[in-house]
Amino acid sequence: MFDAARLRELAEQLVAGRLPVEDFLNRAAAMGIADVGEAQVDVDRARRCGFPEVVYGEGKTVEALEKILAALIAGGADAFATRVSAEKAEALLRRFPQARYNPVARTFRVPLVSPAEGRDIRGIVAVVTAGTSDLPVAEEAKETALWTGADVRFVQDVGVAGPHRLRANLHLLQDADAVVVVAGMEGALPSVVGGFTACPVIGVPSSVGYGANFGGVSALLSMLNSCAANVVVVNIDAGFKGGYVAGLIAKNAARRRQIERDGAAC
Repeated sequence: MFDAARLRELAEQLVAGRLPVEDFLNRAAAMGIADVGEAQVDVDRARRCGFPEVVYGEGKTVEALEKILAALIAGGADAFATRVSAEKAEALLRRFPQARYNPVARTFRVPLVSPAEGRDIRGIVAVVTAGTSDLPVAEEAKETALWTGADVRFVQDVGVAGPHRLRANLHLLQDADAVVVVAGMEGALPSVVGGFTACPVIGVPSSVGYGANFGGVSALLSMLNSCAANVVVVNIDAGFKGGYVAGLIAKNAARRRQIERDGAAC
């Protein structure tokens, strides 16, 4: 967590002539960074960007993940890691028994607050899947949006092969601040959802599909060519990115509503 008192102290030393300019710049730059050996952990990111740094688990050892998560927790963060295998999660749970692991999403979270406490300002994110095979990506989006503090509605298996299934669930989408739509195959679902909602729709192409799907490239190109004006697209299988952006949109929308309510109450 950024230490404003420490920065003030350094600034006073600089003004008083007790600290050279170069030393002040070096020390100020190092504030908000926790050097754990394998990583330079950005413990100041929540102040700058709204949410803490998120840990990408693939390719990292259990020991490195332990150090990074511990640094985030020490900095006051709700620590969150993606793409964590079941084997790594089992070892991490021994170090962080309060953590929650979603084996489908492969997300590992060490919450700063208890689930009962929640957060003061909440937006609404809907996560929609075209098919059951899209669940791992959709679950990653859901867990990420929950980590951002959003209320999440989860609608699964409503792809375009049975359009009546989407219509039956539209009431869950129409007051959402953002909708994340995960689809493979031809990737048509975000465009359909975009035609029924008045909020940003974040398309997440999944790698689900037969050969001509090209590992999600076909779905990606379909979504990029959407004629629904409210559809934007993230990378293939990027459930985290979809959930993060949706959570940021929802947080800002909820904050605006709160300001409007407080103003009306005056």
